[in-house]
Amino acid sequence: MKQLYDVVVVGAGFAGLYMLFRLRGLGLSARVYEAGDGVGGTWYWNRYPGARCDVESMDYSYSFSDELQQEWHWTERYASQPEILRYINHVADRFDLCRDIQLSTRVTEAVFDEDTARWTIRTDRGDEVSAGFCVMATGCLSEPQLPPPFPGIEAFEGSWYHTGRWPHEGVDFTGQRVAVIGTGSSAIQSIPLIAKQAKHLTVFQRTPNYSIPAHNAPLDPEYERQVKASYIDFRQAARQSRIGFAVPVTETPALSVSAEEREREYQARWQRGGLGFGFSFPDLLIDEQANETAAEFFRNKISSIVQDPEVAETLAPRGYPLGTKRMCVDSDYYSTFNRDNIALVDLRKTPIETITSRGLRTTENEYEVDAIVFAIGYDAMTGALSRINLRGRGGIALRDKWRDGPQYLRLAVAGFPNVFMITGPGSPSVLSNMIVSIEQHVDWIADCIADLMERGGRTIEATPEAEEGWVAHVNEVGNKTLYPRANSWYMGANISGKPRIFMPYIGGVPMNLALRRHQPSLRLRRRRTTPTATSPRNTTRSDLIGRFWDDTAFERRVVPEDQHENGREEREERDDQQPSAEPAGRVLQVPHRVGRCKAGQIADRVDQCDAAGGGRTAEERGRQCPEQRPDRKHPDRSDAEYRHLVHRVREVG
Repeated sequence: MKQLYDVVVVGAGFAGLYMLFRLRGLGLSARVYEAGDGVGGTWYWNRYPGARCDVESMDYSYSFSDELQQEWHWTERYASQPEILRYINHVADRFDLCRDIQLSTRVTEAVFDEDTARWTIRTDRGDEVSAGFCVMATGCLSEPQLPPPFPGIEAFEGSWYHTGRWPHEGVDFTGQRVAVIGTGSSAIQSIPLIAKQAKHLTVFQRTPNYSIPAHNAPLDPEYERQVKASYIDFRQAARQSRIGFAVPVTETPALSVSAEEREREYQARWQRGGLGFGFSFPDLLIDEQANETAAEFFRNKISSIVQDPEVAETLAPRGYPLGTKRMCVDSDYYSTFNRDNIALVDLRKTPIETITSRGLRTTENEYEVDAIVFAIGYDAMTGALSRINLRGRGGIALRDKWRDGPQYLRLAVAGFPNVFMITGPGSPSVLSNMIVSIEQHVDWIADCIADLMERGGRTIEATPEAEEGWVAHVNEVGNKTLYPRANSWYMGANISGKPRIFMPYIGGVPMNLALRRHQPSLRLRRRRTTPTATSPRNTTRSDLIGRFWDDTAFERRVVPEDQHENGREEREERDDQQPSAEPAGRVLQVPHRVGRCKAGQIADRVDQCDAAGGGRTAEERGRQCPEQRPDRKHPDRSDAEYRHLVHRVREVG
C-alpha cells in the first residue's frame, strides 16, 4: 500500500528545508526527498576550491526565526561553502527537520491521478508514495553538464572533475599539470587556489567574464551588532530591493553626469566590491552606450592589474553588455595571471577539438595534463525539473510541454494541479538573493495550500490564459533590457539544443503597482487580518509573490454541499472584479483531512482540526511539530505568523 502524505517536497536545500518547516506549522504530513547524502542543496554539491557565496553573509540567511538569526555568527563578509553548509545543518538540527527527510534518494517520476486528485511519486530506490501536493525545491543550478560535452572524454587517462560535483574529500593538485575549462563563477573562484597548488595551470577560456573583487575579510563585529539590533528593518529593506539585498542606488543616469563623476562612482563601487557595482547608475542595463562606460572601466582595471598586455586583452570582456551574464565576485582572480605557472588559451581563436588520452587538443596545439577541471556550468533553471518524469492532466509530460521553452505562471504550470516550483522560471530567482526569493515563494505556497484546504478545494492550477500572459510579460520586460544581448545561461545558451528564451524575471523581488496596471489579468485579491507588532514578516501574499494569486489566473475545484454525496466536482464561480464568496460546503473529500478550522492555524491546533474533520491525530501522523513539543518551543513564532494572510503594511512602489 502506498504511503500517503499531504505534501511531497523534492530537494533539501534552503528551499526544501524552509518548505518543510512551514508545512509542519500547518499540521500537514510531509516527506522530503533529497538526492544527496546530506542536506544543503547546491552547498552540499559545490565543494570546489574557493567556493563561497557572492551575496554577503548577513543577507544570505533565513529571516523566519529571529532566535535563529540572533544566535548564528558568520565569520566572514562572504561566507565560504563549508560555513554555509554548517549553517544549513544547524538549521536542520535546530528545528528537527531531518526526521522527515529521506537522503540519497532521487525522485524519478511524479504522475497526477485525475480521479483521486493526488500525485504518485516514485524514486530511484523503489519508493512509491501518494501526495496531494508536490513542491519542487530542486534549485536553479543543480543539474551540471555531465558528462562534459567534449569528444574523447572516455579516453582520458588522468583524473577529471566537474566543479558542481566536486569530491567531498577534496583534491590535491600538488605537482600536477592541470587544465581548467571555463571561466564562469566556479572557475574564477577556484583558479587562484588551484594555481597556488598545481605545478602548472592552463586556463581554457571561451568567453571572458566581468569579475569584481570581493574584498573579503573577517566580519566586522560592530556591523554584525548593528544588523542584529535592527533585523526587522534590515530584512524589510532587502525585500523591497529588486535583487533581495539593499545596495546604494544612484538616481541619475550615467550619461547625464560628467565622465569624471562616472569614474568616481565606478571607483567607489570597485573599492567596496561585490555585486552592487551593477547599480552604479540606473540605465546600465537598458542603455548600451551607458553600459559601455562601465564596461570600459572594467577593461581598464584588468589592464592595470594584469602585467602581460596580450593576456589582459584576452581577459577583457567584449561583445556583450556588462551585467547581462551574472557578474562574478572574486579574490585575486586577475592578479593570478601574473604567476609564472599559469597560461591562458583563447578558445574563440583555437577551439577544443577533442579530449585525448594525455590531455586535450585544440585546433592549434595539444596540451598534456594530469587533471582536467570542467567549470562548464549547469542546465540552469529547467534542467532538474526536466529530468523528472513529471506528468500532469492527460498524461502530458512537463519536458514535452517545455520543449520549445518553459511555460509557467511563476510558481505553477497549467495542466499540473497542486504542483509548485520554488524559484523556477519566470521568477526573480537567480537575479536576486536566493534566500529572500525562496522565503517569499515558500510563504506563498504554504499560505495557498492552507487557503485552498480551508475553502474545501481539492486542486489549484494556473489557467492557460494567465500562463501565456505571464510568459509574454516576462519576455516583454526582458526584451526592454540588454539581457538578451548575451549568450548566457539565463537564455539557455550554454546547453546545445536548448530553446533560447530569457528565463528569469527582471522585474525584481517586490512587484510594484505598475505591474498590476500592466497586467490587469493578474489582478490580486486581497484579504486582511490584524498585524502583530513583534512579527518580522508583516507581509501579505501580495508582498510575497506580487500578483500571483488571482481568481482569473487559477482554477480551484471544490465540493459544494449539495453535491457532496455523489462526489461530483464543480468549479467555483469567480468574479473578475469582486472577491468571490466563501464556498459553502463541508470539507470531507479534501484528501488532506485537516478539517474545517481556520487556515494556517499553528501546529498545536492540529488535534482540534483533525477532530473537526474526522481525521488523524498528531500521534497517528507519526510525528509532532516542533511548536507542540515543550522542548522545542519557538517564542519567536507568533500565531499570527502562521495565518494564511496577514496585514499588508504598505504597497511596494
